[in-house]
Amino acid sequence: MFNKNIKIGIAVVIFAVAIWQFVEGNIGNGVFLVLLSLLPVLLYFKNEFIILAFLKLRKQDFPGAQKWLSYIKNPETALVRKQKGYYNYLQGIMVSQTNLNQAEKYFRKAVEYGLTMDMDMAVVKLQLAGIAASRRRKIEAQNLLAEAKKLDKQNMLKDQITMLKDQLKRI
Repeated sequence: MFNKNIKIGIAVVIFAVAIWQFVEGNIGNGVFLVLLSLLPVLLYFKNEFIILAFLKLRKQDFPGAQKWLSYIKNPETALVRKQKGYYNYLQGIMVSQTNLNQAEKYFRKAVEYGLTMDMDMAVVKLQLAGIAASRRRKIEAQNLLAEAKKLDKQNMLKDQITMLKDQLKRI
């Protein structure tokens, strides 16, 4: 919605008004405004459109998730580093249904920017391993698969990893 710098500016202005309210003796207004100033700071670190795209993706609504991601006009300047990683992660998931070349580019960018959760990084590595296996790049796929297995601490991807290992044996 807003550039990341505008969000911080809004938070500073709201906080300044809160201090003014404290000085004037309006303690209730000041407390409310301090709490309200935390909202733009939260949205600085967690982009609202990425959150909404994740919610749509959770319901398997790919066109809805793509719509929310399309609201981010210039992700290179509008997002912080980890948000860029998740933006590319989501774009890779959307595109992986139709275009593996484009999906691989998005997933590689997501790895480059980094993701907050190990589980998300494991999914990206698993996707990249699948793409590498489909292109007959066995050594790269095995390396990515080993990294995905290392990142999957809760063994949620165990079945997919073993299935891809079996496919790699046939190559």
